[in-house]
Amino acid sequence: MGQTLPKPGLRPFLPDDVPVLAAIFAASIEELTGDDYSEAQQQAWMETAESEEFGKRLAADLTLVATLEGSPIGFASLRGNDHIRMLYVHPGVSGQGVATMLVDALEKLAGGRGATSLSVDASDTAQGFFAKRGYTAQQRNSVTINDEWLANTTMKKTLGAGQ
Repeated sequence: MGQTLPKPGLRPFLPDDVPVLAAIFAASIEELTGDDYSEAQQQAWMETAESEEFGKRLAADLTLVATLEGSPIGFASLRGNDHIRMLYVHPGVSGQGVATMLVDALEKLAGGRGATSLSVDASDTAQGFFAKRGYTAQQRNSVTINDEWLANTTMKKTLGAGQ
């Protein structure tokens, strides 16, 4: 018989999570976005986790942490009732359903808070993930981060009664 693998869990963000979530954020950018962004763009993006503002953003939003055997492996945050602000998963568990679990939870929370739709400014790397979930592109954006221009796409999904 095969060994049963532990299932990831979800819990709310805690202030003590900031250092490990910053490390997940940086590892995710460094290892998963190289096909879509230059090294300079990746570096500028990763540096945003090195400031106090990173923890403040996590605390200001409804942030969920995915865990495996108690250790954080990813996180996602909902700003207001209708905007996914962050979604990052450790590269070691990429493609194993962690991001899906996080977004499923945010969609349910948003619907429970009365939102009829949910938006996200998806990186070029994440755009396909969101498209598979029914998010449609609304507009392309260029943002400046630490003197580097990065592109992303605002995507939106109408939340159904089953959310």
